[in-house]
Amino acid sequence: MELEAYHEAGHAYMATLLGGRVTLVSIEPDDDDGPRRTGETQVRWSRKLNEREVAQRALQVALAGPVAEMLYTGDPFHPAGIAEWQQDWRMAEDYVSRLPVRPSERAAWLEQLTVELYRLLDTEPHWSAIAALADHLLAHDSLELDDVREIVSAWI
Repeated sequence: MELEAYHEAGHAYMATLLGGRVTLVSIEPDDDDGPRRTGETQVRWSRKLNEREVAQRALQVALAGPVAEMLYTGDPFHPAGIAEWQQDWRMAEDYVSRLPVRPSERAAWLEQLTVELYRLLDTEPHWSAIAALADHLLAHDSLELDDVREIVSAWI
């Protein structure tokens, strides 16, 4: 359960950091509308952003969950190589396809972005904010918009 909490906290923190509104983050999601998931983060982006800007931000959010989990465990995994992260990697591949990145360069581009996010989130205040979100998720299973904003407000 702790891994899921850090994973979802990574998504939620990155979304908040990039200006998204995290309407829900949960480690016990409702699975009525599809296959069972171990966690869920719902983000709304400003309507003022164009499609490319949303794709750039959502791409970072997709990778931030696996990165937070890597940091928590201390293991340098590749997001495409872990079964539980396949959905995140596929989302990242979809978002990068909307950006001006050559198809032959997309995998390397995503790997480089993963390294950059790893370096960023492994610093303060970012890691403390993710840890605080994970602690609250473990205590409450789900957090809504106001909860997420309040928790990360000390670091953003």
